[in-house]
Amino acid sequence: MSKSNLNSPHFQSAESAREYLEAIRWPDGPACPHCGVVGDAYRLAGKGGEKGSRARAGLLKCGSCRKQFSVTVGTVFERSKIPLHKWLLAAYLLCSSKKGMSSHQLHRTLGVTYKTAWFMAHRIREAMREINPPKLGGGGAVVEADETYIGGKLRNRHRQSDGRQPKRKRRGPAFAKERVFSLVERGGKVRSFHVQSVTADTLRPIMREQIEADTHIYTDEASHYRGLDEDFSGHESVKHTLNEYVRGNVTTNGIEGYFSILKRGPA
Repeated sequence: MSKSNLNSPHFQSAESAREYLEAIRWPDGPACPHCGVVGDAYRLAGKGGEKGSRARAGLLKCGSCRKQFSVTVGTVFERSKIPLHKWLLAAYLLCSSKKGMSSHQLHRTLGVTYKTAWFMAHRIREAMREINPPKLGGGGAVVEADETYIGGKLRNRHRQSDGRQPKRKRRGPAFAKERVFSLVERGGKVRSFHVQSVTADTLRPIMREQIEADTHIYTDEASHYRGLDEDFSGHESVKHTLNEYVRGNVTTNGIEGYFSILKRGPA
């Protein structure tokens, strides 16, 4: 029987986690984050080391600039009192859970407070955010575009962008819905945007900014997608009102599948 990844040594102790992270970040030897010199650092004696030493475990000193550092400097784990192996486990759980993982579930799994789990989840997600990502598509690639509405049911209601709870509608348990516009590149990445309205004036600027001009766009037959062939190399749509969902290679099933996962994820 194969061994579970959750039983790996770097998820069991802070010492093993530090060794694991060092092997990943420094395959050619410790690299000083202050001066950039590689392989000219020595480890300071920590707990169990030389008598009288007060250096914490994993602390190194650069032989060139004489500054101290550890493997967590410059990472989301820096200056954290949370054990490193719990950080690595939290990152693994968030990345391996297809539908995401709530802070409450992290809090129960890791044995930390809810406040700590919330902080860890947000810091890990921020670390995964791309800075100045390139445009989607290009070279005749296909990008599917569609919008969805999140909320509406009492058990799935979401807070508004200003933190206030959505107002209850006059009839029934429904709550105000939030509009989400998404772009899915086939075989590539997904980008989602919270929009105030679903109109051509709102969506077209987003598409021009996020998608290369030499891209084929597939959408449904909504009126706000008309005329996209003026901005891109091609635009085709499926007519859902006529129960058409696939016409050859033209379909929006990829983005519909993404929405089904998105709505089942933690709030």
